[in-house]
Amino acid sequence: MTTTQRTQRRRYAAAEGAERALILLAAVVLSAGPLAAQAMNQSSPSPAASEAVVETGQGSFRIRLLPELAPRHVEHFVKTAKAGGFDGTTFHRIIAGGIIQGGDPLSKDPKKAALYGTGGLGLLKAEFSERPMTRGSVAAVLRPSSKDSAGNQFFICLSDQAALTGKFTIFGEVVEGMDVADKIGGTPVEGDRATTRVEILKVSVR
Repeated sequence: MTTTQRTQRRRYAAAEGAERALILLAAVVLSAGPLAAQAMNQSSPSPAASEAVVETGQGSFRIRLLPELAPRHVEHFVKTAKAGGFDGTTFHRIIAGGIIQGGDPLSKDPKKAALYGTGGLGLLKAEFSERPMTRGSVAAVLRPSSKDSAGNQFFICLSDQAALTGKFTIFGEVVEGMDVADKIGGTPVEGDRATTRVEILKVSVR
């Protein structure tokens, strides 16, 4: 056998080996395909809640949640709502024509009225954005001079609040029932404290 023949035979052998390897790889990929697809389906998270319905003693309103803007805040709001954390709390702070504030777990107890506004904070870091703080915006309450202190409490703007843009985390917007929020905004107050209880009966997320 000449040198040329031996070289050609080695090339043929290598080509046959490569072809067998490709066939084996294809078989493995095809057999794994359904399993891989099944694994992907199993690991895919279920769709997140996109809205919340807040039932109060004055009526109900609907909030569109904005996870693309503040994912951690939306996740916390949904988790708290599903656990019944808002049920029985009140809108304890009201600035007529400005905002209504609620969600404080301490406001479930009328005997702790002096502490309203201090509970359920210090749980979340800020997710500020440049989204304008317009009428209907739903944003997280903060402790004074502490941007990473959000938690359960939230406020709803009854009018545009341009001075607050970029200073509080917006995580939702009221898309239905702003007349109810306005009615709550008309609750009698002493200073900015509601003198009558306007309870959140239930928050349902879906």
